[in-house]
Amino acid sequence: MRTIKIGFFAIALLVMSRLVVHGQSLPVGTVALEDYYRRGQLLGNTDSSVSFMVRPLFPSYIKNHSDAFYPDSTEKRYNLLRADGAFQSADGKLKGSFLPLNFQTQFNSDHPYGWNDGAMIPAKGLQTFVSAGIFMQYGPLTIQFRPEFVSAVNPKFDTFNGGHYDVIFARYYDIYNNIDLPVRFGPSAYNRAFWGQSSIRLNYKTFSFGLSTENLWWGPGIRNSLLMSNSAPGFKHLTLNTLRPIKTPLGFFEGQLIAGRLENSGFPPLVPDHVFFGTNLYVPKPTDWRYLSGIIVTWQPKWIPGLFLGFDQSSQIYGKNLNGLKDYLPFFSPIKSSTAPDNPLDQKDQRSSLFMRWLWTAEHAEIYFEWGHNNSSADLTQSLLSPDKSRAYIWGLRKVLPFNRSRDENIMIGVEVATLQENDVNNILNGTEWYVSKSIPQGYTNRGEGLGAGIGPGANLQSLDISWVKGLKRLGLQIERYAHNNDFYYYAFTDSKDFRRHWVDLSLALDGEWNYKNLIFNAKIQGIRAINYQWYLTQGPADPYFVNGINAYNLQIQAGVTYRF
Repeated sequence: MRTIKIGFFAIALLVMSRLVVHGQSLPVGTVALEDYYRRGQLLGNTDSSVSFMVRPLFPSYIKNHSDAFYPDSTEKRYNLLRADGAFQSADGKLKGSFLPLNFQTQFNSDHPYGWNDGAMIPAKGLQTFVSAGIFMQYGPLTIQFRPEFVSAVNPKFDTFNGGHYDVIFARYYDIYNNIDLPVRFGPSAYNRAFWGQSSIRLNYKTFSFGLSTENLWWGPGIRNSLLMSNSAPGFKHLTLNTLRPIKTPLGFFEGQLIAGRLENSGFPPLVPDHVFFGTNLYVPKPTDWRYLSGIIVTWQPKWIPGLFLGFDQSSQIYGKNLNGLKDYLPFFSPIKSSTAPDNPLDQKDQRSSLFMRWLWTAEHAEIYFEWGHNNSSADLTQSLLSPDKSRAYIWGLRKVLPFNRSRDENIMIGVEVATLQENDVNNILNGTEWYVSKSIPQGYTNRGEGLGAGIGPGANLQSLDISWVKGLKRLGLQIERYAHNNDFYYYAFTDSKDFRRHWVDLSLALDGEWNYKNLIFNAKIQGIRAINYQWYLTQGPADPYFVNGINAYNLQIQAGVTYRF
């Protein structure tokens, strides 16, 4: 915390001459700007060799984009604070710039909702997020210091309904004792500072090596990604990555190799804990640190313009169990079953996926698909015979339709479907789900939030977005159906076979971004109807068979502003 305060003080003291500095990363989820680059590719305005499947992006290495935070060349530059946003030393060797100041708020009226919000937590009530920073470059060395601060009121709300039978609570803990996804982050207000989107790197031509705490996004998805997303805070990791696509006789390649450390939340699944036959159902998780390794490679074959193919894999193990190169770099090696009876804590937790994105510039459209496996089988033959076992997938498409060519206005339509629900009965009865791990009871998480798809284990999402876009400006309508952890539903209520208990959220949202001079404003208002909230259904003897469960209604409001220097 003290280091972060000193950094902010240093930023306030620096006021030097104006210049453009290159090499900053564009953090995953950057309001308005990140998606501007991607939809610009659909319109033929952005380098078509960039896959957008290995993020964060480094915009200054993308053709025709020299300034990461002012990508629209038609946008007039302003300086509302009359402060120089960049500086350099007298000899010109040290260069630097202020990074955008970002302020975001989020409010949930009834219970937590949402994902892909980085350091923010699942919480009822109001929470705020603030980020700012500085970027410096000296030859091949770059330092990006961009800390984040989160403050949430975090009031009490209805969690797992106390009307459930004790055996249902026991089954709940069977799952959530094996993943670090607390429903509420403690009994009081939550205030925390993070290193955020910070890094120290050595860059050489198209490669970068360094230490980073930035969020990562792997794969083609927009609402979800199977292995890496920004639903959790960033984690400390060493990274070796490409800064831009590498051109070869076979086409363009991009990639990243990471080795990192994951943190626990320190919170139990429910507050208070639940007791069954005199025994506390909560089993505290090991306090040992977790080592995460990961790799992603993408390839654009030169023979098929616009087609991107990729593979990624991540594996975690407790630090005390690291033993040799095969544990530090376990890529392409299958693992033992995570349910092995011989000291399961010595096992790894691993998942991998194959994906593609096909860009059709002439049609201003793209389609994408990701197919993943949870804890790869050691038997290739069995994997080929049962490719649907422990699988998850994401598919989507987007198309931009001209609306008013003379004013450069367009209509953008996007559809995405994510399915993490298990379809193997034995896996469901064994309590085996995506991101849940009996080998690593924290599951695939960092600081209590999932590293992969933000909808969480066993969940499904169908999403439709329709937006009006013009440059950085966007106004949109979003309709979604979100089924919460169907794997738990089938595991917990398998005896009753009561298909009325599915917990499904239906939501409608209006959202948008609007740039004005140095500023980018963003806002979202979303109404959510949670049917059978927390899988709870009331049924009296005189009630009809199809009876309403305990439904919840939540209003989520988001608003924020970004100041660009």
